[in-house]
Amino acid sequence: MDAYNDRDGTFWAPGTVALEDIQSRNSLVLFPTPSSDPNDPLNWSKARKALNFTLVSFFVLWTFVQLDIGFTAWGPMETELGFSVDILNAGAAVNYGGLAVGCIFFMPLVHKYGRRPIYIFSIALQFASCIWQAQTYSVGDFIGSGLISGIGGAISEIVVQITIADMFFVHQHATMNGWYVIVQSAGAFLGPVASGYIVVSQGWRWMWWWCVIFFGVTLVCVILLFEESKYIPVLNGRNVIPEPQGTDKSSQFNKDGNSVNETTVNAFEKANRVSTNSEIRPKTYFQRMAWITPTDDALWPHFYQPIEALFTFPAVSYAAITYGTTLCWFAIMTSLQASYMLLPPYNFDAIGVGLMNIAPFVGAVFGFPFGGHLSDKSILWLSKRNGGFYEPEMRLWLALPLAVVTPVGILMFGLGLAYVRPSRNFSIILTNGLQGIHWALLAVGFGIFGFAFAAISGIALSYLMDCYQDIIGDALVGVIFMRNILSVIVLFVLTPWVNRMGMRDLHILVAVIAFVILLMPIPLLKWGKRARIATASRYRRMAANQLSHRTV
Repeated sequence: MDAYNDRDGTFWAPGTVALEDIQSRNSLVLFPTPSSDPNDPLNWSKARKALNFTLVSFFVLWTFVQLDIGFTAWGPMETELGFSVDILNAGAAVNYGGLAVGCIFFMPLVHKYGRRPIYIFSIALQFASCIWQAQTYSVGDFIGSGLISGIGGAISEIVVQITIADMFFVHQHATMNGWYVIVQSAGAFLGPVASGYIVVSQGWRWMWWWCVIFFGVTLVCVILLFEESKYIPVLNGRNVIPEPQGTDKSSQFNKDGNSVNETTVNAFEKANRVSTNSEIRPKTYFQRMAWITPTDDALWPHFYQPIEALFTFPAVSYAAITYGTTLCWFAIMTSLQASYMLLPPYNFDAIGVGLMNIAPFVGAVFGFPFGGHLSDKSILWLSKRNGGFYEPEMRLWLALPLAVVTPVGILMFGLGLAYVRPSRNFSIILTNGLQGIHWALLAVGFGIFGFAFAAISGIALSYLMDCYQDIIGDALVGVIFMRNILSVIVLFVLTPWVNRMGMRDLHILVAVIAFVILLMPIPLLKWGKRARIATASRYRRMAANQLSHRTV
């Protein structure tokens, strides 16, 4: 419940909600509050939600497969097409640029016309980009197909979180975001493993043809089975545009949001007992599969609100910087292993480069419950200790250990790759007079980073969703734009950066920056709630610019 009291000017901080009923044996309170409409996605059956989210997961899986398998073919493409490392890095940078730009243009359409048409369009665009990538013969083909690939995949990093907010409650957000991260990690990390074998056995073009096949199957399934999760309340045949969630003017709160009166508790009890109205007819199959779900939602605010949110809400800034820099470190490690592990002393082929990605996937499997299920369990425990009230900053306690874990992974990988030098010592790896740290140490470092990547991604996304659920789409556009722009810059300058600073010093610098950035939860734990209170009126205004999901 996010409330503003017009009478005395006090605020209930956005994101502060009651998850435990403090007068009814600590029973769980559902938030957002489901309506009585059986068509409300919050009221869908578990099987219905599972089917929708399974289709979303397939969409995410193949999106990140096609976004991350390209580097396994860098060796053969250098040989066959004559592409230099700079051209290959530029292609990867343009791909990230497409990811950054695409979300800006697609996000307003998600609000205006619904989730379903954007999922379909995104899959179709990626389907076309994979055909083009399979037919690449020139630098223009390589850059152009990479740009379309990025634009097509851009929405995958935003619309999924909106879909989660549509269908699931606050106490489920981290778990569902964790599933998103693990599926994303499977595509990003295991996709290159499979593509490595395909490159060696069938040729690098066939890894794209396989993507064409899988995207084609996914497109058909989404068209036939994925239903719209955007909920538009209907009353007497007319759309209802409710106020942003939780504008309960009957409740009195102090400025710290630490007191709540009996009226509020009773309201939560009543909300938790909502049952569906049998007089409202469930939608037919064809109504659920409508191509578009248009609303009166204005498009223009969604073009400028992402930038406004990025620079005015600390939670958005935190998610953008944390999520963005973590992807940067992943892009650096992926690019360097694809470039340098082809050389002595490792002499990896496409299979070897691909197999290195098993390590971060295994790490992500362990990071998934840390940033997902454990995070959801921890907030229930902490909420109970807080008198039944949940503050989004409670999720950030689990982020603090990652400030140490992430630099450890980066240094193990980077310093191991750096210590390759001429040698006559046959007791270590020896190829063409070079010795180096055993590749297993690099894999362990990559795996530790994979754990941190999955855990911090789940925590940061869930924290953001919990703080500003009513504007989550616009907030995520700012986050993803910043995330991908940082990767574009890093990949364009990576080659001269390595040449100028050296492999060792580059990774030491990256580890130090990662450590400092991942300490950001400390000030948020102390002042995060005050910041949410201070920005509540701005949040209220931005939320009013779009249709709220439901009444409260």
